[in-house]
Amino acid sequence: MTTASDPSYPDHWEADVVLRDGGTARIRPITTADAGRLVSFYEQVSDESKYYRFFAPYPRLSDRDVHRFTHHDYVDRVGLAATIGGEFIATVRYDRIGADGRSATGPSDEAEVAFLVQDAHQGRGVASALLEHIGAVARERGIRRFAAEVLPANGKMIKVFTDAGYQQKRSFEDGSVHLTLDLEPTAESLAVQRAREQRAEARSVQRLLSPGSVAVIGVSRSLAGVGAAALRNLRDSGFHGHLYAVNEAVTRDLLDGVRAYPTLGAVGAPVDLAVIAVPADRVPDAVAACGEHGVQGLVVLSAGYGESGAEGMARQRELVRQVRSYGMRLIGPNAFGVINTAPEVELNASLAPAPAPARGRIGLFTQSGAIGIALLSGLLRRGEGLSSFVSAGNRADVSGNDILQYWYDDEATDVALMYLETLGNPRKFTRLARRTAAVKPVVVAKGGRHTPAGHVVPGTRLPEATVSELLRQAGVIRVDTVTELVDVGLLLASQPVPAGPRVAILGNSESLGVLTYDACLTEGLRPLPPLDLTTAASPEDFRRAVSAALASPDTDVVVVTAIPWVSEHALADDLAEALRAAAAAHPGKPVAVVHVELGALAEALSAATAPAAAADLADALPAVLPTPATALAALAAGSEAMPDAGPVSGTGPVSDTVPVSRPAAPVPPAAPFRPEPARGGAGGGAAPAPGTARIPSYPAAERAVKAVAEAVRYGQWRRAVAEVGQVPEFEDIDESGAAGQLSRLLAGVGEEVATLDDPDARELLARYGIRVLSTLPAPSADAAVRAAAVLGYPVALKTTAPHLRHRADLGGVRLDLTTEAELRRSYEELTHALGKPQELLPVVQSMVPRGVDTVIRSVIDPAAGAVLSFGLSGVASELLGDTAHRLVPATDRDAASLIRSIRTAPLLFGWRGSDPVDTPALEELLLRLSRLVDDHPEVVGVALEPVVVATEGLSVLSATVRVAHPPARGDLGPRTLPSY
Repeated sequence: MTTASDPSYPDHWEADVVLRDGGTARIRPITTADAGRLVSFYEQVSDESKYYRFFAPYPRLSDRDVHRFTHHDYVDRVGLAATIGGEFIATVRYDRIGADGRSATGPSDEAEVAFLVQDAHQGRGVASALLEHIGAVARERGIRRFAAEVLPANGKMIKVFTDAGYQQKRSFEDGSVHLTLDLEPTAESLAVQRAREQRAEARSVQRLLSPGSVAVIGVSRSLAGVGAAALRNLRDSGFHGHLYAVNEAVTRDLLDGVRAYPTLGAVGAPVDLAVIAVPADRVPDAVAACGEHGVQGLVVLSAGYGESGAEGMARQRELVRQVRSYGMRLIGPNAFGVINTAPEVELNASLAPAPAPARGRIGLFTQSGAIGIALLSGLLRRGEGLSSFVSAGNRADVSGNDILQYWYDDEATDVALMYLETLGNPRKFTRLARRTAAVKPVVVAKGGRHTPAGHVVPGTRLPEATVSELLRQAGVIRVDTVTELVDVGLLLASQPVPAGPRVAILGNSESLGVLTYDACLTEGLRPLPPLDLTTAASPEDFRRAVSAALASPDTDVVVVTAIPWVSEHALADDLAEALRAAAAAHPGKPVAVVHVELGALAEALSAATAPAAAADLADALPAVLPTPATALAALAAGSEAMPDAGPVSGTGPVSDTVPVSRPAAPVPPAAPFRPEPARGGAGGGAAPAPGTARIPSYPAAERAVKAVAEAVRYGQWRRAVAEVGQVPEFEDIDESGAAGQLSRLLAGVGEEVATLDDPDARELLARYGIRVLSTLPAPSADAAVRAAAVLGYPVALKTTAPHLRHRADLGGVRLDLTTEAELRRSYEELTHALGKPQELLPVVQSMVPRGVDTVIRSVIDPAAGAVLSFGLSGVASELLGDTAHRLVPATDRDAASLIRSIRTAPLLFGWRGSDPVDTPALEELLLRLSRLVDDHPEVVGVALEPVVVATEGLSVLSATVRVAHPPARGDLGPRTLPSY
C-alpha cells in the first residue's frame, strides 16, 4: 500500500497550477488513502460525463474499480488528481500498454491515458493542465507516446488532445476516435503551454485588481490601525464595487460608513477580494473563512512571516499551502497593497493614503512597502499617474512574474516599473521580460545586490555588471536607484522611444549646455555641439530652436536646458507652452528638459496633478520621506530626494508595513478626492489637448541624459530583436542518449554537485557534437614516451594539477615536442621546476593547429538562470574581466554578438595583419553548448578551456562538466506555481 508518507511516493510530482479562469488547483498523485475522495468525486460527475469516460452507462464505481484507481506503482500505472479544498475536481491516469493494446508485460514506451473532469469545473482548463503534468510524469518513466480512445461526441476532450501541440495521429476505429500523441516536446507544444500560462496568470492578477466586491477583515472599532486605514482608502478612492468591513466584535451596522459584519459568512453576498489585517496567529482562521466563502484572492497586510526569521518562514509556507488549497491567489504577506485606477474599478486596497494616484500609463510593482510609497509620491508630484500598483511584500505567491504576465496585454499599461530584491524564477523572469519588453518598456531597479547575513534574499555568483548585462539582453532597462526608476519611467511614459543616439542640446546657459554635452559622451550618446540661445532668449526663441532641432534629420532627441530669468514665475508658463507647442508639431522625437531652480517650469511642463493632491499626500505619508514639508518643497522644485537616492539595496527595515498586532497611528479621515488625470502623450490618462503635450523635466543634466540614454539603448534593443534569431537544430545531437547517461551518472549522487570524470565528460559532450581532444596520463617519463607513440608526434606535455591547470604563464605547458629526446628533456625540466609527477599530474596530448586560445563556460546562476560566457584565455583577460555573457538558450544572433562583444575581439578578426580565425565554427560550438545546458538542467556547469580557434576549425583541449539533480520543477517543465 502506498500513501503520501511512503518513501515510494513521488512527492516531486505535486504542483499548484493556475487555471484558465485565474483560480488555482493542486495536482498530486493519487494514493490508497483517496478512496473516499474518489467515490465522492465520481458521485458529482454527470451521467453524460461518465458515459464519455467508460463508453457505457456507469452510475457508480465498484469496490474493484476504486481499488484499481487508487493503487498505483507510479511507474507502469499512475494516477493524478486535481484538487481544490482537498477534494477531487478531476483525475487522469495512464496504464503502460504493449503493442497489442493490453497491459504491458515487458518493456514498452506507450501508455493509454484517460481523463475525467467534474462537470462544474469543465471549461476551466483543468484537463489541459493535467495533460501537461501526466505527460511530464510519463516521460520521466520512459513513456514516449500516449494512446487515447474518445467518443466522437466528446468534442471537449478531443480538443484537449488536438490543441496540446504534440505531434499526433488520429483515426476512427470501432466507433471511437483513436488518438496517438508523441510526448516529445515540440516548439508548438511549448508555445501552446506558455500561451496558456500567460492567459491563466494574467487572469489571476486581473481578478485581484478588478474585484466586484471587497471585504476588509480586521477593521478595529476605534478606526485605528492597518485594517481601518485600508478600509478608509478603499472607501475614499471611490471603489465601484461592494465594500464590507469584518470585525468579530462589531456591535453596529456601520464602521466608518461601511457595512460591517462579525464574520465573513454573515455578509450573505459574494466577496471577490479579501484584505486581511489581523495578527499573524489569526490569519489562518481568516483564510479558512475566505476559502469557505468562495473568495477569489487575498491581500494579506499582516506581518510576522518570512521577514521575521525561520519561524515566520514556516508560518509563511503554511499560509501559501492553505491559500492554494482553496484555489485562491495571495498578495503578501507583509504586503502594502494594490491599486487599480481604471475608471470602472478605482480600487485602492493599499496603505497609501487617499488621494490615490491619477489614472496614467505606468504600471508599478514593488516588493517593498517603503519603496512603494516613495515611488507613488514621487510619480504623483511629477504629474504622472498609474494604471496599476502592486506592492507584494514577501511575494509568497503572486510575484513580479505574474504581474508581467498581466501587463503584457494590459492595454492600460504602456510602461512597467519594478523594484525587485530577487528574481524568483530567474529563467522565467528573463523569458517574460524579453517578451514584454518587445511591446512596452520594462524598467527594473534591483536591490539585494550585496546580501547581508541572515537576509532572506539569495545573492548571485556573477558580478553585478554581468547581471545587468544579462537583464539588458532580455530587454530590461536596469537602473541603480529608485530615483532613476522614476526618471526613466517619466520619459518613456510621455515621450516616443528615440530612433537613435544623436542628441541636440540647446538652452539659455552655455555652461549647462556643456555639462549636458559631457554627460551625453559619458553615456555613449552622440551629442551635437550645444546651441546657446543666451540668457536673453525668450519663450518664442526656445520654440523656434526646439522646432528646428526636431525637424532636423540629424537629430534623434532634443535636450533643452534652462536657467531662471529675473522674473521666473512670469515666464515659466509661457516657456512651458512654447516647448509643448514645438514638441506637438514634431511628435516623433522625444524632448527632455534640464532646469536649474525653475520649479514653476517643472510644474507647468508636467501638467501636474492639482497641488492640493500632492500636499494632502505629503501630509499623510509616514516618515518614509525626510519630512512632508521639506520633501514637498524639494519635489515640487524637481529636485526630489528619494529615500534611497544612492544605489538600491535590500537592507532596509525587515518589515515595510506596520505589523497589525501593533496598531498604526490613525490616518485622518479625508473626503473623497478625484485628482485630474495626468495629461500628455502616451502617458496621460486622458486624451491630450492640442499643444499640451507633457514633457519630463530634470533638475540635473546627468539625470536627464541618463534617462535619455536608457531610452536610446532600449530603442536599439527593440530594433535588434525585430530580426528574431534562431536556436538551430543539429541533426547529430543525441538528446535522449544524454538524458540516459545523466540519469545513470546521478543515480548515486546526493544533493551535492558532482564533477564528472574525464571519460564521462567527453562522452556527454560528444553526444552534442562537442569533441574534446584526447589526453593520455604521463606519471613518468617512460609513460609520456609511450603516450606520444600512441598519439603521434608532435605532442604537448602539460600539467593538470588544479593550481597549475590552464596556467601556461607558470611554465606548466611544453608545446611542439617532435622527438622522444625533446619529450624526455621537457619532462625532466617540468618536474624539476614545478614538483613531483604525482603533484603535477602531467598528461600528453596531440598538437593542434595554432590559433587564438579562448574560454567558453556555462553556469547556472541563482540571479540570472543559465548563462553562456565567452572570453579569450589568459591572465590579461581574466584580470580585466573581459568576458561576455548571454542567456541560455542562445540564438544564432546571440552567438555571433557574443564573440564580438569582448574588448579583445579584434584578435579573432585579423588584428594587425594576422589571419582571421574560424568564427563560424566558434559560433557553432557556443550554440551546441547552449543546447546541452538548455536541454538538460542536470548540467549545472561546463568549462571548455582552452578552445583553440584556428583559421579553419577549432580544438577543445580540456573540458570540465559539473552535474546535480535538477529542481523538481523548472521553467521547461509543465506549468506550475513556485513550491514551498
